[in-house]
Amino acid sequence: MSRVDVAALEDLAPGTAVRVEVEGTPICLVNTGDQVRAVHDTCTHARESLSAGWVDEGRIECPRHGALFDLATGEAVTPPATLPLPTYAVEVRDGRVLVDPTPSHAHPLDARRA
Repeated sequence: MSRVDVAALEDLAPGTAVRVEVEGTPICLVNTGDQVRAVHDTCTHARESLSAGWVDEGRIECPRHGALFDLATGEAVTPPATLPLPTYAVEVRDGRVLVDPTPSHAHPLDARRA
């Protein structure tokens, strides 16, 4: 699938998170300083927006209960979250951030509603 242009790289300060939508899906973009990562923006524990959280050493912390997620893999690193986040492939081209809308897997909370 083609990648979607979601932001200018210059608008993503290193160490910060920004929420974007790709085809109706909320995605948290993070400039780690070395690269841009993209994970689903909704915490798998409490349905909180992760883009309002804190970024540190390749992880993002949920602002509600402090669960940490690895930005590279989506894995839940600390409780109370135990389920991983979907991740998305990112490409930076000509100063623009492009995200593949195909997730690594379904968001676990979406599967529970089905």
